[in-house]
Amino acid sequence: MDNQAKSSGASSFTSAMNLDQQGVSSIPQRYVLPPSQRPNIIHHDEHVLPLPIIDLSDFHDQSRRYQIINEIRNACKEFGFFQVINHGIDQSAINEALKAAEEFFNLPHEEKMCLFSDDVHKPVRYGTSLNHARDEVFCWRDFIKHYSHPLSDWLHLWPSNPPSYRKNMGNYAEAVQDLQTKLMEMIFESLGLNPSYLEEEVNGGSQLLAVNCYPACPEPELTLGIHPHSDYGSITVLLQTRSGLEFKNKNNNWEAVPLVEGGLVVQLGDQMEVLSNGVYKSVIHRATVNVDKKRFSIVSLHSFAMDKKIGPAKELVDDDHHQLPKCYNEFSFSEFLHFISNNDITKERFLDTLKIMK
Repeated sequence: MDNQAKSSGASSFTSAMNLDQQGVSSIPQRYVLPPSQRPNIIHHDEHVLPLPIIDLSDFHDQSRRYQIINEIRNACKEFGFFQVINHGIDQSAINEALKAAEEFFNLPHEEKMCLFSDDVHKPVRYGTSLNHARDEVFCWRDFIKHYSHPLSDWLHLWPSNPPSYRKNMGNYAEAVQDLQTKLMEMIFESLGLNPSYLEEEVNGGSQLLAVNCYPACPEPELTLGIHPHSDYGSITVLLQTRSGLEFKNKNNNWEAVPLVEGGLVVQLGDQMEVLSNGVYKSVIHRATVNVDKKRFSIVSLHSFAMDKKIGPAKELVDDDHHQLPKCYNEFSFSEFLHFISNNDITKERFLDTLKIMK
């Protein structure tokens, strides 16, 4: 780590994991949210549909494929996310990745700090919060983030300790990359597009793996593991070890996402909302923490290439008849990174800057 990082961001960095290991009985002020932003009682709206769980087995059977595509369409319109089971990733690959994550976060604090950075453009970085340099309130989590596709381009930059990290996390990253290709085909088909729509861009896109540890928290009612936000990319595939993920539903209430054994959560990001011209919405979500046990998640964020401009699919725009006017301007992943480097995304959504006012 360079001297500038040591003298600025690193000197003010407080690891949630470190605080947990110290056995603190209260959280530092920098983690305490204003009363209006603190997690509260979850509202369960009786008229909201059950949270969707989609079985991907027998997908190549034509009648089953039609049913799955319809389930995905309904889930994307109603929720902006769904869970998948029988998704094709071996449980052993999942278990080994989670084991590697736990071993990494159990490393000495000083060793992890060698990867600390405030720079959101860094290909590998350890930290907390959403934007450590700008956030007024920190998140009660530690993370290691690294680019992952193509794996051969990035693997040598990943943590070399624990010794199994690169192999086991890399196997999982590649399996999720294959799954997202299949999921993108299904989501495109659910929009009425060709399943191979933007095939080259999907295959050549970016994958960022965010491996999170949410330690047990002595005052979980005062803070969050991650603040409300939507993801920037096309889709996000999330693995969690226990419940804690929540999303904001159409009634503006928070709903808990249950832990499904063997399941993975699929969330739509801002790129998908723009590409669908608003037919599908990116999902606003957050992570809560608890007083008893730590929670791990491995979040695979998929987007198009860094400088690839994404706008509404022309098939989903009909400006001439004013039925489906273009609702969003184009944007790229690099423009999003520039935005979060200079703004607090808990106060302003990047997506809102792209909307075309009619």
